[in-house]
Amino acid sequence: MHSERERKLLALLREDARMAHSELGKRVGISESAVRRRIRSLVDSGAIRRFTIETGDEGTTKAVAFITVEPGTDVSKVSPRIMKLPGVRTVHEITGSYDIIAILNAPDIPSINESIDALRKVQGVTTTNTTIILRTYS
Repeated sequence: MHSERERKLLALLREDARMAHSELGKRVGISESAVRRRIRSLVDSGAIRRFTIETGDEGTTKAVAFITVEPGTDVSKVSPRIMKLPGVRTVHEITGSYDIIAILNAPDIPSINESIDALRKVQGVTTTNTTIILRTYS
């Protein structure tokens, strides 16, 4: 369980992971060195798993692949295999008619097709249904 200050710190980092430690300290009400210690503690505890950037998707093609896994196959064994494929951005295990969805990101439609072809070859995958994302609002 995180303290109120750690929750504020995490919220601020989610908004802007590049915010200076001094600014984080001002907003949370702790010193810069305390911010550094708390961030280190959050990393060590696994609350912060990685630091990353999000790049603009301008000029790329995105798709959602709905995936059915062979009956009796452990879905949690198939998902990591899918995640390793080129063009796969994220993988989600889901409920409903499908077992997994994969978000694909590639420079163009032929590259999306290559990702789908690779996806269909993954051991345990029985069917896929892919939808191209036309527009995203966030």
